Amino acid sequence: MKYGRKISVLLLFIGSLTFAQAQNYKANDPISVNQKIKKGVLPNGMTYYIYPTEVNKNTASYYIIQNVGSVLENDQQKGLAHFLEHMAFNGTKNFEGKGILNTLQKQGAVFGRNINAYTSTDETVYNLDNIPSKDGGVVDTCLLVLHDWSNFLSLTNEEIDAERGVITEEWRTRQNARARIYNQLAPYYYNNSLYADRMPIGDMEIVKNFKYQVLKDFYKDWYRPDLQAIAIVGDINADEIEAKIKKLFADIPTPVNPKKRFEIAIPERTEPTFKLALDKEISTSNISYMIRHTAEKSTNTYAELEKSTQRSLAFSILNSRLTEMAQKQECPFKSASVGYQNFSRLNDIWSLNVSPKPEKQAEAFAMVMNEWVRACKFGFSKGEIERTVAENISGYENYLEKLNEISHKDVIGMVKDDYLNHEVIADPKAEFEMIKSILKNVDTKILQEQISKLYTVQNRVVAVTGVEKENNLTQEKAFDIIQKAENDASLQPYVDTFEGKTLLGNLKINSGKIVSEKKETAIDATTFVLSNGVKVHYKFADKNKKQVDLKAESFGGSSLYEPQDLPSVGRATELALMSGVGELSNVDLTKVLKGKIAGSSVDVSSLKETVTAWANVKDIETMMQLIHLRFVQPRFDNQMYKLLKERLENSLKNRANDINAKMGDSLTDVVYGKNNPRIQPLNQKYIDGLSFDKMKAFYLDRFADVSSFEFYIVGDVTPEVLKPLLEKYIASINGIKRKEKFKTDIPKWTSNKIDRDVFIKMETPKSSVRIAFLKNVAFSQRNRILVSYLSDVLTLRYTESLREKEGGTYGAQVRGTMDKLPISKANLQINFDCDADKVEHLLPIVYQEIDKIRKGEIAAEDIEKTRTNYLKSREDSKNFNSYSMNLIYNYFENAYDMNDPKNYVDIVKSITAKDIQEFANSFLDKADSMEVVFKPLK
Repeated sequence: MKYGRKISVLLLFIGSLTFAQAQNYKANDPISVNQKIKKGVLPNGMTYYIYPTEVNKNTASYYIIQNVGSVLENDQQKGLAHFLEHMAFNGTKNFEGKGILNTLQKQGAVFGRNINAYTSTDETVYNLDNIPSKDGGVVDTCLLVLHDWSNFLSLTNEEIDAERGVITEEWRTRQNARARIYNQLAPYYYNNSLYADRMPIGDMEIVKNFKYQVLKDFYKDWYRPDLQAIAIVGDINADEIEAKIKKLFADIPTPVNPKKRFEIAIPERTEPTFKLALDKEISTSNISYMIRHTAEKSTNTYAELEKSTQRSLAFSILNSRLTEMAQKQECPFKSASVGYQNFSRLNDIWSLNVSPKPEKQAEAFAMVMNEWVRACKFGFSKGEIERTVAENISGYENYLEKLNEISHKDVIGMVKDDYLNHEVIADPKAEFEMIKSILKNVDTKILQEQISKLYTVQNRVVAVTGVEKENNLTQEKAFDIIQKAENDASLQPYVDTFEGKTLLGNLKINSGKIVSEKKETAIDATTFVLSNGVKVHYKFADKNKKQVDLKAESFGGSSLYEPQDLPSVGRATELALMSGVGELSNVDLTKVLKGKIAGSSVDVSSLKETVTAWANVKDIETMMQLIHLRFVQPRFDNQMYKLLKERLENSLKNRANDINAKMGDSLTDVVYGKNNPRIQPLNQKYIDGLSFDKMKAFYLDRFADVSSFEFYIVGDVTPEVLKPLLEKYIASINGIKRKEKFKTDIPKWTSNKIDRDVFIKMETPKSSVRIAFLKNVAFSQRNRILVSYLSDVLTLRYTESLREKEGGTYGAQVRGTMDKLPISKANLQINFDCDADKVEHLLPIVYQEIDKIRKGEIAAEDIEKTRTNYLKSREDSKNFNSYSMNLIYNYFENAYDMNDPKNYVDIVKSITAKDIQEFANSFLDKADSMEVVFKPLK
């Protein structure tokens, strides 16, 4: 396996370092294979993988991985690999028409979430995620779907023609500025190889006009068992599944004289290449410096693991330096990174990426190049290496503790690497022993050597995404920067100034007490009242092992302040988080937390101030210390204030180029008016309204009274461990015991009926529709569930009418919500993109579907699909600690018990077509309405 991929995930975790019992390994020692996964190959050449896990109880996921992508298309087939993916949902031997969707939606699956697929240049993958697994008939159905996807697509002429419009609209939706930039740069990335001319979405002229047989030929040539793997992951019996696979898939014929599945090697190039790409809708620049390499074939040995681990460590340290640099106002880049990764089947790339500040492209590129050369020339400090090694060890320890919690998708990721890239699915415990041995022997010389080898002179590409009217990086300047960095004799080694700082520093804490303790038997929770007035609601939960989560809330928020102060209130917590905490800058805080899995955040919304935190149970004290400091010693750095303002000002530059920003600003103006005092768009007036002193004062005010916060703690921590920490770190915080509520000052719409067309200049013409209904509705669990039914039934109807029947949109997003605070109201939103020439035809269909519901014309099947999904999703959610957090929060804050069937399950089961009809009529009658349609300015 390529450990570099896994390590990027593991670096999210941090913890302690232990090297005891590290073994000695030889270079050719193989990486042990994970015995939990069952792998086999059928006589017809199909590979199968089976992985039993109870991470999601009573469910399983089913995948078919096709070693087939758009790179296999000929010139008359461009876009057909992706087209074929769509056709897999439009009729098969055993599932006519939309049979796959209709069948699985009755099991609670949702198209786009549980049922989906993707096509890339080299593979096509179909998935059925989290389908009920304890009904043998459902399991058989899912396997039959995989069977049909393998070799039995119907590909009827009628369905092909119907799908042409859907894919054209998918192209239109995705054809933004970044896509157009990529099309300009692809020939340089891929050195004019076939990859540059085989984007999966394809050529729309071909998509609209290809002859039916051309698609059928592609299917016959490439969809075959020797290029397919199926994977079943979940709460299943592996032996039973294997027997079913061997029986069911035996009828798929072995290909006779099959076409060779070729792979493309990007041609070598001696001279470096450069491309500056421009687009009128690009608002921010980017610089990518790439060096292509021949892909390193997996050996699945200790030597390969050693090399990839060492590289990952070096790049991690270097990227930490770049992140630290970006936190200084004088730094010319917003962010930067350097890495090494797979690029195509036969090529890898070293890449250096820079996001410059406006008009700072050359300076930004030069600074990052210098840092790269500094690392290659001088290596890394002892402290940097020790902190990063500790981070990796702790990350893997945390990974091992949660082996039974690896998600279905993560398992499938490993399966894909095994099948497509021949990277073994490693036994994690055996692999960790190898990792410890590797890390034990790491030093700066080893890390320098590993990354320096990647910086070769051939196959270099500099690709610049420029901004019109900005001083963009030129080829001459870019190559000059590279040469000067490579030959800069004045470069000095990096100086690690961090020395032995601690989180609390010299802070003295006087512990408080728990003054009362009350059991809440209904939900098996406990409420602690602390001596400073704080209430802490706690529930033990170990669905996620060793994990602890905390949330604390207090009412008030920005609603308590005058409109002119809203910018400073809204950015106060952002400034505090950028500044660090206690005696530590944010840079030093990051270093202090290396080796620990703990974090915290703060936020002020319109109605509340919130503290959130998380930790591995072994680092729960660190989590508590962070919370204590957020109240007692928040930090406000004037340099960070200047950097924050600079970032906001930079985001304004060229904002007029960004079509999404223009739509968002226009929508705000139409709905709330240009001068609504409580809706302030990001503009220069907003930035000028910021004040360092006010931001500090507002933060201190919002978090001055810890007694007004209610704390919720859920996780794999016992009361015996938790209680002393509460007394020391929470009960010790002084509270002023004030009584506060939020103010009800809701921004009003400009009219109770808004109907506007907004014309915007676009490079790729399209219309974007924004429809909404809003009305005060009494809050109840029943009404909350009914508005969800209404939105989800509409989603099913629009998928059938707007997408499938009309081919008018890639998809309509419908969202129904019910707000309790500050006043109870229901909201229904409908959004979609489409061809500007068809929008006037599609809009009446939107309202026709709503009118059908209001008349009671609701398909019983749609209600049952929605009901089953709700019940299944609720059961699935109980597999995670987050359910317990929602349980205690709703019990104490919203006064209802999620576990009591009457509050959810019974309501969901009882909803009828008449209930939805009556709710729709009650809600939509005299509701405020909005229809804003963005159209291209011709």
